Amino acid sequence: MLRKRVKKFLMVLLLALMMPLAVMAQSLEQAASQAARKYDAKVLSAQTVNEGGRKVHVIKLLTKKGVVKTVRIPVRD
Repeated sequence: MLRKRVKKFLMVLLLALMMPLAVMAQSLEQAASQAARKYDAKVLSAQTVNEGGRKVHVIKLLTKKGVVKTVRIPVRD
């Protein structure tokens, strides 16, 4: 029970942290470019997927420290 609450809290927190990108991002290319600038990273891959009936841009980035980071940005309708 506690694990579900923590998971749900973390998802809400993650979405809240991504909101500035989500507000601006329309196309996959724009989302990838914005994510790369925000995290000072190179785009490894970018795709749009359906998650729970909603479209989400999934962008994999490589940071300058060599860390692969995945960013999910809800698609603005």
